[in-house]
Amino acid sequence: MTSNNLSAALNPRSIAIVGASQNPDKIGGRPVDYLQRHGFKGGIYPINPTRPEVQGLRAYPSLAALPDVPDLAIIAVSRDDAVDAVNQCAAIGSKVCVVMASGFGEGHSEQGRELERNMVRVARESGMRIVGPNCQGLANFSNGALATFSTMIKECPPQDGSIAILSQSGTLGMAPYGLLRRRGLGIRHAHATGNDADVTIAELAAAVAEDEQVRLMMLYLEGMPDPQNLARLGRIAQERCLPVLALKSGRTPAGQAAALSHTGAIASEDRVVDAFLERHGIWRAETMEELVDAAEMYLKRWKINGRKLVTVSNSGAAGVLATDAAISRGMQMAEFQVETRDGLRAILPSFANIGNPVDITGAILNDSSLFGKALSVIASDPSADAFLAAFPVSGAGYDVASYAQAAALLESETGKPVVAASPQPDVAALFLARGIPTFMSESRAVAALDQLTAHHHRLQAAARSRPAPPSLPRERRSNASRMLNEAESLALVASKGVPVVRHVFCATLERAILALQEIGSSVVVKGCSSTVAHKTELGLVKIGVSTEEEMRVAYEEFRSVCTSGGLSFDGMIVAEYCKGMRELMIGARRDPVFGAVVVIGDGGKYVEVLADNAILLAPFSADEVRERLGRLRIAPILRGVRGEPPLDTQAFSEAVLAVGNLMLGDERIESIDINPVIVSAEGLGCRAVDAVVYTF
Repeated sequence: MTSNNLSAALNPRSIAIVGASQNPDKIGGRPVDYLQRHGFKGGIYPINPTRPEVQGLRAYPSLAALPDVPDLAIIAVSRDDAVDAVNQCAAIGSKVCVVMASGFGEGHSEQGRELERNMVRVARESGMRIVGPNCQGLANFSNGALATFSTMIKECPPQDGSIAILSQSGTLGMAPYGLLRRRGLGIRHAHATGNDADVTIAELAAAVAEDEQVRLMMLYLEGMPDPQNLARLGRIAQERCLPVLALKSGRTPAGQAAALSHTGAIASEDRVVDAFLERHGIWRAETMEELVDAAEMYLKRWKINGRKLVTVSNSGAAGVLATDAAISRGMQMAEFQVETRDGLRAILPSFANIGNPVDITGAILNDSSLFGKALSVIASDPSADAFLAAFPVSGAGYDVASYAQAAALLESETGKPVVAASPQPDVAALFLARGIPTFMSESRAVAALDQLTAHHHRLQAAARSRPAPPSLPRERRSNASRMLNEAESLALVASKGVPVVRHVFCATLERAILALQEIGSSVVVKGCSSTVAHKTELGLVKIGVSTEEEMRVAYEEFRSVCTSGGLSFDGMIVAEYCKGMRELMIGARRDPVFGAVVVIGDGGKYVEVLADNAILLAPFSADEVRERLGRLRIAPILRGVRGEPPLDTQAFSEAVLAVGNLMLGDERIESIDINPVIVSAEGLGCRAVDAVVYTF
């Protein structure tokens, strides 16, 4: 458990309820009811100055009147009274307060934000922790510590299990609780943290992840305020092989604005969030369905080797749909060994498909044992990693019970993932009764299998790489930023190990003419300005300058463009004309949540339009750079196509590492844009041709 007293939030010895109500349907009444009804063994202290008794328990007029100090206090009163209650809890030495009141940092009121800041300050000075405010509360179903007012607990009575759900939103935290309970799955933890003013969802999740009975964790995130603890959660999950799924809202600017108005969450660019979660082995769900669909599968603890699927069905069409779904998600259909094909040929009708997907056809009506026999043959094929039994239509005449029994036998013999698909509830029920996860359609079954297997490999990759803690952004010294001119920018990145094109900065025309003689007979010249980031659009780039006269014309033209436009003219860059096989780009910036973010991808003048790029969070390794390059649409070109040699991705990766290290080592840098980086054939290196650096 953490050293920050979060054990008292999850396993309190006693609980006080400030604002306790006699009515069990009111916010202040539900925790009193839940604690008694669901087996909390510690002290329960209702605080109500107008009643001597609340729901059969002795009530106390104030916190100061309690017989002992409660580990945890539920604050179920209005905002201003909640502030006073927190102050009293801090004064008597409580360890944790769950503040349910709203009107604090989640709104647009500066008064509310100031009250929240002061409340947290008081708590921290006393060593107390605050969950909330604006939260639904905490629920540990293993010990009955239900410090929550959630209605869902009455709608779907709790059962201890091995799933933990944590959410910044109370409603969205209990939605998966309801869905999972209706499927008969037990929930061990269901916690909502609201504004995350003190205890963040990530910090609480890391504490919950240390509960060895938790085998699956689900998160609902509206912001990313605490990447350090989220990374810590990832490390604990990797050590325990604990799958963590996150449904993160705010994929769009409008969604981020809505999240901000709801919880005061800190938004970040969505693709950066994706990169962060992936790096730490956390699976990001797109929808609530994706969050919960594979729950039973995660709890199975199957042996997951690869992502090759086998489909067995009584319908050829179902097999085709399953194949399409698998291939579209990057899974493979297993290719049977000769022995497997021979075995299937010996038991199935001549018109059945003995390849994968296996189509038993309607012959299963005449011989219900065909399904089990086919699975028995396929079970020993080493190419099969997962199995799908699809029955789009079944009913009278189909011995579904025997099919379900055969699927369960396959699972027990192989230990590999086995799922079923059927839109008919009575058919699905028979498979579910045998412990086989069952879905309405082949596509949903394949989606869940894809998620399970891909997430397993993501966890393994994170465990192997042991990602370093994120680089936290430092407070800006100034809100104003300054753009370095191209010469300064190239010099800076070159000093840190980025290879740059041979060039000379020329403050005068005379120096430019001399540079022409030094570099060669035909050069590239560019106007150099600390107020111009994109020179091509202003005509500040000329290629193929080869004479002194052409140099004079270019120099005067550049100076005229800058001065007439009110732009600074620092001089001119004379550079070697650089040739290579492909233009790539390296970008970097400081994210307000995650710190140094590096972007790599296809470069050149169409970089924004084509947007073929990938994100890295510093610090990272060369292997991570190469892996991200392999995801680009241009990856086949980088590997070499149509007789062309592969590109020098090793040299490019080293340049990317240099940029990442520069961002980590120099807190003055706000952003870096190196485009293009000319990459040559393997072994011939790369060179940055243009660079723009912004500093604080």
